[in-house]
Amino acid sequence: MSDRFVLGIDIGGSGIKGAPVDLETGELTADRLRIETPKKSTPKNVAKVVAEVVAHFADQIGTGPIGVTIPAVVTHGMTRSAANIDKAWIDCEAEKLMEDHLGRDIYLVNDADAAGVAEVHYGAAKNHPGLVLLTTLGTGIGSALLYRGVLIPNSELGHLEIDGHDAESQAAASVKDNLGLSYDEYVPRLQRYYEVVERLFWPDLIVVGGGVSRKADKFLPKLKLNTKIVPAELRNTAGIVGAAWLANDKLVHPDLLR
Repeated sequence: MSDRFVLGIDIGGSGIKGAPVDLETGELTADRLRIETPKKSTPKNVAKVVAEVVAHFADQIGTGPIGVTIPAVVTHGMTRSAANIDKAWIDCEAEKLMEDHLGRDIYLVNDADAAGVAEVHYGAAKNHPGLVLLTTLGTGIGSALLYRGVLIPNSELGHLEIDGHDAESQAAASVKDNLGLSYDEYVPRLQRYYEVVERLFWPDLIVVGGGVSRKADKFLPKLKLNTKIVPAELRNTAGIVGAAWLANDKLVHPDLLR
């Protein structure tokens, strides 16, 4: 593990947030800095904001890699999709673009995958010995699969087709808000989603994140599943913490295919 705090940065559709992370505890070592995501959220415009965040914390971090999350599928440093960000990210060599802009080594990761890593190392699934599924219920449904602490990246289980629909179009938290559903009205949508996911993957634990997880007591106990399902613990720091952990892992294991 590196001997300095590691910077994690979480790129979202509305804000870009970052902070140094103590990887012994998973805690932020300074207040988060949040900067609005540019209205035209192209890779170059976002990279400029990421550079501002890096500069703000420059005296608190080492020279190793910086972890950055993105709401997109990421394979070998290339963004393959774009959710709530400019479509210019699709098939962009985003990791290299950021490295060239910052002059720093970057580890770019899907935002839900970063949250899953954080929950497995520091949160609701800490030290879990089996298969963990994290889902984030928000504008869409993000997902992360981890087996014995190892990330299986880019699962994209919000896009499963269930009953002829893209799953997140029926069960994301935004659907509840847009339709004005009560929690009791929302539960059957979640029940259908999670029972299908459970039948396909047979996880040992399901962790539910996203803003709606703050009210987990209003809906999780009403789900009838074989799998234990619990709310996420790290909430809005999960992306930052998971990105920092993965960046440090890149430093420790530089030869792994990513």
